[in-house]
Amino acid sequence: MPLNLTKIAFGAQSYGDIESWYAQRRSPNLTTRYRPTKWEQCIGGSLFWIHQHNIVARSPIVGFSQTKDGRWSIDLEPRLIRVFPKSKRAHQGWRYLKGEPPRDLAEGEDIGDVIPGRLAGKLERLGLI
Repeated sequence: MPLNLTKIAFGAQSYGDIESWYAQRRSPNLTTRYRPTKWEQCIGGSLFWIHQHNIVARSPIVGFSQTKDGRWSIDLEPRLIRVFPKSKRAHQGWRYLKGEPPRDLAEGEDIGDVIPGRLAGKLERLGLI
């Protein structure tokens, strides 16, 4: 089973901003200083995007490559897949996703109002959701 990564959608004011990042690039990627230790297990997994303390979307990982300046590129498929929002704390850089990943949303599925991630996290810890 492939490993998944999480990353903050830093600078995104809305989900539409994340979509526009993908629309502007033919082959989206994410550069990082260090390649994940378990990088081979991540190929075939997904990079899950965190926005406002919720995991909101994912992009399948197709590979890793080194850039000219010695950094690493996480190469992604040029599609963004919405997922059922799941609360997730903010972190710096990328992290391995622990536990079960959120499910993909079906085409046209309406999720209604989303509880803000911080509040959802507190309610989860209390066992209320």
